[in-house]
Amino acid sequence: MDRFASDASRLTATLRITEIFFSLQGETSRVGLPTVFVRLTGCPLRCGYCDTAYAFHGGESLTLEKIIAEVSRYQTRYVTVTGGEPLAQKRCLDLLGALADRGYDVSLETSGALDMAQVDARISKILDIKTPGSGESEKNLWTNLAYLTPQDEIKFVLCSEADYIWAKQMLAEHRLATLCPVLLSPAHGELEPRALAEWILRDALPVRMQMQLHKQIWGVAPGH
Repeated sequence: MDRFASDASRLTATLRITEIFFSLQGETSRVGLPTVFVRLTGCPLRCGYCDTAYAFHGGESLTLEKIIAEVSRYQTRYVTVTGGEPLAQKRCLDLLGALADRGYDVSLETSGALDMAQVDARISKILDIKTPGSGESEKNLWTNLAYLTPQDEIKFVLCSEADYIWAKQMLAEHRLATLCPVLLSPAHGELEPRALAEWILRDALPVRMQMQLHKQIWGVAPGH
């Protein structure tokens, strides 16, 4: 049997959805691009800095057909599937494939705590490696590094200088910059952006520093 169900059966499958909305991409190399966000409900992690805890529970059960119809209302080719942790729902794989089949440029935001082996090769995976400051670093599934390609990105959200030192060690130990672009972000309200910028410059790290554009503009998480 194919990795994905037939297109017809996929469209009748359901997912728990917290929200679908249109906004500017606030992070990654796609920052600033008008993007449709599909936020799936549920997450097995509880990061201390999480700004989308409202997606842990609830949501609405929608068929893939309805999800795609909602996405198609907006005039953009960019779609981000996020959460929560989207891969916590098995049908997320079907959604990713269905969106790619329709010509969308799709990115997946995942914590890296769940296996990415079956994610469609057309999808850009944004792997959020959890630092000790998140409280969830033991959940990192390091075998996921084997599934990264140059079209993907690795992200670290840093809460402190200790997190920065840890991320620098992981960067060297796993040769992360040879796999795909690596992004370092200061946790909002916890780490001074200027300090992170100066550490990166001091150490000449092969990374990109990023800030959350949506918080600079609206001061809230996407969808709020």
